Amino acid sequence: MTSRSIVFKLVLFFAILPFNYALAEFDHRLWDELLKRHVVTANGGITTRVDYAGMRFDSGKLQEYLGSIASVSRKEFEEWDAGEQLAFLINTYNAATVQLVLTQYPELDSIRDIGFLFSSPFRRSFISLFAEQVSLDDIEHDMIRRWPQFEEPRIHFAVNCAAISCPPLRAEAYRGDSLDAQLDANTRRFLSNRDINFLAGNTLWISKIFDWYGDDFSSDWRGSSSLEKFLADYSEELGLSAEQAALLANSKIRIRFTAYDWSLNRSR
Repeated sequence: MTSRSIVFKLVLFFAILPFNYALAEFDHRLWDELLKRHVVTANGGITTRVDYAGMRFDSGKLQEYLGSIASVSRKEFEEWDAGEQLAFLINTYNAATVQLVLTQYPELDSIRDIGFLFSSPFRRSFISLFAEQVSLDDIEHDMIRRWPQFEEPRIHFAVNCAAISCPPLRAEAYRGDSLDAQLDANTRRFLSNRDINFLAGNTLWISKIFDWYGDDFSSDWRGSSSLEKFLADYSEELGLSAEQAALLANSKIRIRFTAYDWSLNRSR
């Protein structure tokens, strides 16, 4: 190979690199900045609360971020790997949820106060995504939970419904290259919350999320063919001994579900 051909190939490589890189990643910096500024830890670091007044002050940046999301085409999205796609959809859900709360903040005590009689705020189509208007339910149930490239039960500890009993809103944006570690940390953090998940006698009380989405934790994800086995893998976070974890994995511990607090996750 001549020196001229080597130079030509290097020039070609660096010329196309920014284009390929752009296809592989989405810039979540605006959302990351908002989260770092307006999400605060609570309950000894186990959970978080949101400074919605601060978010409202920075609503222009939130709108700019949601506008950048709206500019992504489905074709561009499909060029990304599964991790980047999932991080994008989780961030979209969480940012849109904050935006929905801000439409009526501070005159609400719960996100469920938004909407009309018999209509759920989660079914309201207000998010511009892939040249359509979609709802939070569309993103969570039709995309994140149903698209085959994901099959990731830990998303239930990442999407945030703006409620006290919801897994905490993470104080940073999700990124494809660190998504697995972020989801694992979220899962451990949520299961460590003794207000929601605790053992009482021979009964393990856990979040209502596991009741609503039990099938997602029984899909043989990483060898966990049942909800009990999924939970047993996080026995330390649940405060279980090795013996109790073994009993749980073999369905020898009764499971019940704690009440869900839909109060707004606002900071005081």
